[in-house]
Amino acid sequence: MGNTLFVGKVLHAFETLPSTNDYALDLLAKSKPPEGTAVLADNQTAGRGQYGSRWCSAPGENLLVSIILYPTWLEFSEQWLLSEAVAVATRDAVAEITALPVAIKWPNDIYLDTRKTAGILIQCGLHGAHWQHAVVGIGLNVNQRYFSAEAPKATSLALACGRSFDRIQVLERLFEAIEQRYLQLRKGQKAFLRRAYRQHLLGFGQRRTFAYPDGRCFEATAVDILPDGHLVLETSEGLVAFGRKEVVWCFEDAPSSLQEKNNRS
Repeated sequence: MGNTLFVGKVLHAFETLPSTNDYALDLLAKSKPPEGTAVLADNQTAGRGQYGSRWCSAPGENLLVSIILYPTWLEFSEQWLLSEAVAVATRDAVAEITALPVAIKWPNDIYLDTRKTAGILIQCGLHGAHWQHAVVGIGLNVNQRYFSAEAPKATSLALACGRSFDRIQVLERLFEAIEQRYLQLRKGQKAFLRRAYRQHLLGFGQRRTFAYPDGRCFEATAVDILPDGHLVLETSEGLVAFGRKEVVWCFEDAPSSLQEKNNRS
């Protein structure tokens, strides 16, 4: 499928699955599918997002896909690099398809303006200190125009652009972008990918409002991302590194740079 070497060349497509990630993991438990094997479903009954949250999607309107990769050349301590590469790739695809400003909200959600259009869930198997396999799950809102109260910040390509999209064409572009960034990572272009991630990170270098898990808010500036994915904030008490579950990045308004781009488009 599409102009790729291996991503999506083997495609398992279903009308309904509990979870594309679970199906891919089941394939791995029984055999060793070719790298790039993808699992696609029109509908998921038990889709998951980050931290065990539900991923809700209207049947037949969006992309729900999982890709099997074998980054055995990555050490476990470098797992964040794969997350960065996939986030940058998904952002690349959405930006090319929509011709709109697209950003990554730490750690790896994809935002059009101030609304989420895609989420990523990566599950890995390990052998010693190295990865044995990775299942990259991506939920991309394509043509859905109405979202439940469970997803108040959600949007889709169709809502952002005012027209519907051919989901297969979107899927092909996503596969191409994933393969391109994955190959860059495999070739050791880690610094290049890290720069690309920071370049497109929503609110990076800007004074923003954050919240602790208990709801207490504070002002800080995101100044760095550590190799393990921790977000470094410049707070009133100095530099503090936060893990994914230790801080909430609040975005009630679009960063000025995105607002200016939207005003010009």
